[in-house]
Amino acid sequence: MQAAELLPAPAQVPPESVDLSVDIGRGLTLPNPILAASGPFGYGVEYAELVDLHRLGGICCRGTTLKPRLGNPGPRFVETPAGLLHAIGLQNPGVDAVIARYAETWASWTAPVVVNVAARSVRDFVEIARRLDGVPGVAAIELNLSCPNVDAGGSLFAADSSAAAEVTAAVRRATDLPLVVKLSPNVTEIRPIARAVAAAGADAVSAINAVAGVAIAQVAGGPSLLGDATGGLSGPAVKPIALRIVSEIVASVKIPVIAIGGVTSLADVLDFLAVGAVAVGVGSAVFADPGLPVRLVESLAETCGTQGMTSYRGLIRTAGARALPRPRGASA
Repeated sequence: MQAAELLPAPAQVPPESVDLSVDIGRGLTLPNPILAASGPFGYGVEYAELVDLHRLGGICCRGTTLKPRLGNPGPRFVETPAGLLHAIGLQNPGVDAVIARYAETWASWTAPVVVNVAARSVRDFVEIARRLDGVPGVAAIELNLSCPNVDAGGSLFAADSSAAAEVTAAVRRATDLPLVVKLSPNVTEIRPIARAVAAAGADAVSAINAVAGVAIAQVAGGPSLLGDATGGLSGPAVKPIALRIVSEIVASVKIPVIAIGGVTSLADVLDFLAVGAVAVGVGSAVFADPGLPVRLVESLAETCGTQGMTSYRGLIRTAGARALPRPRGASA
């Protein structure tokens, strides 16, 4: 008989007794670590009749700008192997309309709502943050740094440590809301950028945003995405990229990291927790399966309970993220 067979099985814990809460910082505690990621879940109200929103850890609403945006002309979506290429163009009614239409409803939900904001200048980021500050129903701000900085020739805020730090610090001064900074995978080296936004006042980091890609329609003889030949790739295809980037960010900062990228199952959630994320966002998978995030909450609690765990936090960093090999040629 093997020695392991002599050990008693861990006492099971009822799923409802497992502590799934997670502290994101600055007083924001999520009831559980499963969030609806920005974009596919809209403003949450679109799914209210399909999903028990109160059981989510949080909802990151779609990208919101200072003024209304019509977005790109269609087609905006192209299916790819194991993924979805999209070029929405940040269609939204503008921050004032978002507050007027949704904030009162958000305030009645137990799931906190994080407003994802996008802008083309530091000034606009700051103005959006000021208008959201103190609004009941707005639990936090997520800065979408995958936006062109018009004051710097159109380069992405997320592509440069100094630019990322500048906008983070400016928004930090403009609001007392918890501040999550969403980083782009479309950079050579993510670690100095993550360290820069953490030093500038970010309470947490989320990653990754979509991976840049292009789909060509050979029959039509041109790009499939008419509004912008380049789109953002999401879905299962990007998960290995997201795992690498999340592990590098975790090794570089001491603030919480929210992982996003290709989540379709509990196994994906466990992988991101294993490399050090404290929460996980579900994105494009909700198009096909709106109830997935809630089921992931239930499955996570059941898995912890079966293993005799009273908290999911024992699943974090079990892969030894700091010991993961660095990409060849990458700098510190």
